[in-house]
Amino acid sequence: MKTSSIPAGTVHSKVPSDLADMLLRYSDSMKAWNDITPLARNEWICWVENAKLIDTRKRRIKRTHEELAEGLRRPCCWPGCLHREKNGK
Repeated sequence: MKTSSIPAGTVHSKVPSDLADMLLRYSDSMKAWNDITPLARNEWICWVENAKLIDTRKRRIKRTHEELAEGLRRPCCWPGCLHREKNGK
């Protein structure tokens, strides 16, 4: 599966390459990723991209794998994507 074929979010229409690499590496996370809504994927992408430090970004990608594998559909303790408009796009 190519990175470009990984479904993305609504506002964040591309999956960052480091997040895509993780999804391609772990089939359980990829399965969960494909099962969540575009709005939920948007939240994960925004959460990862919102990290200011590279170490924080790496931790968030690791947590994305762990939390998707546990069945969580959105990032824990994340207020939500600041880039979304009120109509959900």
